[in-house]
Amino acid sequence: MDAPVKFFAGNSSQSLAKKIAESYGQPLGKASFLRFSDGEFEPYYEETVRGCSVFIIQSTQPPIEYFFELLLMADAAKRASAKQVIAVMPYFGFARQDRKDKPRTAIGAKLMANLLMASGVTRIITMDLHADQIQGFFDVPVDHLFASYLFIPYIKSLGLPNLTIASPDVGGSKRANAYANFLKSEIVICYKQRSKANVVDKMTAIGDVEGKDIILLDDIVDTAGTLTKAANMMMDMGAKSIRACCSHAVLSGNAYENIEKSGLTELVVTDTIPLKQESKKIKVLSVAPLFADVIHKVHNFESISTNFVF
Repeated sequence: MDAPVKFFAGNSSQSLAKKIAESYGQPLGKASFLRFSDGEFEPYYEETVRGCSVFIIQSTQPPIEYFFELLLMADAAKRASAKQVIAVMPYFGFARQDRKDKPRTAIGAKLMANLLMASGVTRIITMDLHADQIQGFFDVPVDHLFASYLFIPYIKSLGLPNLTIASPDVGGSKRANAYANFLKSEIVICYKQRSKANVVDKMTAIGDVEGKDIILLDDIVDTAGTLTKAANMMMDMGAKSIRACCSHAVLSGNAYENIEKSGLTELVVTDTIPLKQESKKIKVLSVAPLFADVIHKVHNFESISTNFVF
């Protein structure tokens, strides 16, 4: 007999979790958080999870409390005799700390992986990790989905006559190349130099942008500094239009102001992270149907290969 499936959500992904559960065809389970006066919190399930496949839906953007919520919810499910505990993390926080890029720093992504496994998580389902190798930080299965499943059909629907795929930095060249090969378009790579995190000093573009309809690709848009600087630079170089597709809308600091003042025609993001405010330039594509389909296939031991564009 198959284990019953139950969905629960932490406080960072309530809206998305409801959409995923609805797409799957069942209600979201009931969970509550007891809060003490000093700020400490304790999650608990208001229904039995014994013998169930428990899917906990929680993106782990700041504050760090969201990550700790997920850990406590996993531990609670394990101790309540859940058959398996699957962490559905549409956005995996701390993924930018995937290596030691300077002396005396932490590898935050590895630490988070260790904590998740220690809490009782038996599987991870996530989307567009900042670095593919983070999958290897886990000793449990990781289903790594890609927003290209949503972005590719949207880009095609635009019918852009002079489509060119661009990466705002060298690190994203692999992603841009995959899109360009699939869409049979040209590619442009931006080269940036930073003096410190979130601050770009210099930027140049490698490739032809004059008269082109540019699609910038990135996994995370944080302050939008790099993205808007790249967009403005390419507009100055004669680009016909500039759009951007970014999986995770962190959008901190002056991000919304930067986007509104930039040469971007449109920023397309997913709902892995809820928007802090609305913007006429930001379009949101929902990942809920994709995650619901993958969860169904994972639960029924079916291949998820059809959920990848390339």
